[in-house]
Amino acid sequence: MSDILPVGEAVEVVVDWIDETFGWLLDGITAIMDMLVSGFQDGMAAVPPLLLIVIFALIAWILTKKNLKIGLLTLFGLLFIYLLDLWSETILTLALVITSAVVTLAIAIPLGILASRSQTVDTALRPILDLMQTMPSFVYLIPAVIFFGLGNVPGMIATIIFAMPPAIRLTNLGIRQVPVELIEVSEAFGATQWQKLVKVQLPVAMPTIMAGVNQCIMLALSMTVIAAMIGAAGLGLNVLMGIQRVDIGGGFEAGLCIVIIAIILDRITQNVISTGNDQK
Repeated sequence: MSDILPVGEAVEVVVDWIDETFGWLLDGITAIMDMLVSGFQDGMAAVPPLLLIVIFALIAWILTKKNLKIGLLTLFGLLFIYLLDLWSETILTLALVITSAVVTLAIAIPLGILASRSQTVDTALRPILDLMQTMPSFVYLIPAVIFFGLGNVPGMIATIIFAMPPAIRLTNLGIRQVPVELIEVSEAFGATQWQKLVKVQLPVAMPTIMAGVNQCIMLALSMTVIAAMIGAAGLGLNVLMGIQRVDIGGGFEAGLCIVIIAIILDRITQNVISTGNDQK
């Protein structure tokens, strides 16, 4: 640490104060996040793998408005992963990614809506989001480890912070791009602020918001290997172990499974976006 500018010492003081003051809150967050991931993972593990693959394919088919190609892509992609004998790791990875994405969107979309309706909030959030998007992803691991230790939960916390900026920005942008004429028409019919938001702004902005959802999921998936460095399990840990042990085959198979999951989730969310355009 520098003796001229004691930035590191100041950070240590702040971290110690947060840990002592809000330790109970951090423990509560850890317990809740761990319960969500365990519940999700146990629920999927209770279903026979082949049946679960068919269920996932049907869900993909329904979400994409009966797009047979995406349904078959999901079916054969997951079947390929099952035949690689990496199904349990895939389930845990899906549980971590989906839980992280849900928590991220639950925070990011309301913040994006708030920023679109308040210039003050937008101005305050802009430098924070710039900082979050320019900071190297490895840096997110440091506060996660300090406050939450090692394991799946700190990996999820780092993933949530890393994946949040695009969802906030695109929600804000989508609502701001709603034509003024539509807002004026809704006001002419006496719509309240809540009715304007729910019945006009959000439906019109949905394609842009779904682009933010897509980016959020892709970023969450890209953090699986990095989060493995602080103890997050799943396919990312297999890739990391493959690197450490120079196990090229094992690392490649786990990495290939991550790519397959990314393609499936990307195609599903992309199709939902195009559906939003059709509805528009």
